[in-house]
Amino acid sequence: MAIYSVYDHFSEIAPVYRDLRTTDLQPVRHIVKHLRGVSRISVADVGCGAGRYDLMLFQHLGRKTDHFYCVDTTQGMLEQVRDYLTRHCIRGFEIVRSAARNLPLRAEHLNCMFTFNAVHHFDVSRFLNEASRVLVRKGYLFIYTRFRSQNRQSIWGRYFPHFCEKETRLFESDELEQMISTTPRLRMEDVKFFRYQRASSLGKLLELARHRHYSTFSQYSKSELSACLVRFEKNIRDSFEDLDNVRWTDQNVMLTIRKD
Repeated sequence: MAIYSVYDHFSEIAPVYRDLRTTDLQPVRHIVKHLRGVSRISVADVGCGAGRYDLMLFQHLGRKTDHFYCVDTTQGMLEQVRDYLTRHCIRGFEIVRSAARNLPLRAEHLNCMFTFNAVHHFDVSRFLNEASRVLVRKGYLFIYTRFRSQNRQSIWGRYFPHFCEKETRLFESDELEQMISTTPRLRMEDVKFFRYQRASSLGKLLELARHRHYSTFSQYSKSELSACLVRFEKNIRDSFEDLDNVRWTDQNVMLTIRKD
């Protein structure tokens, strides 16, 4: 297949996904702050991937967690998260293979839902309706993502050919806020912006792109990706003096949503 489907992409990359992606502690701390007054919680991480955020969440919330559901559509990712959490002696979680638009969870069951860098893969309107259904009154939904405008400022958006044109699934703030405002019983409570100073070598950046660490790269054919890698390398060489210490700023955002 010249261009991968998203499912093919995540199935292929599952065994190495945690090694390719950066996991940020700040959004987890933000969630913990909001849940400080909740004594016992039932939670779901929707689009959990290989579990890189789930381990952090267990480390910060585990003692007060009654149920922890790890939800994803990709069987390979769910196998990874099961092995990963078990290897770290985590118990009390349940693996759920499901799309975000139709969660096999009973109504008003969860205090909290998270999704990290995954919402652009969802049918968002249907996901929000599911969140409204399965959350208890005053329950939280945390959406950690990147806006299209933030994506344009990343190292990939600035220097990798066609990256922003390929990545059309991301949203802007007003689009997400509109969908939230039209979902029964959900309201936006807070928007938190994050900025991260990143550094990498050119060699590492090329390795990440070759391994298609972002699903955006699955939208390039093999020959197109090879040609763009050459152009990306030239762009970085022309723009940075120290190729062992390429520096840039990544931006993300956390939407905190409550159920009335």
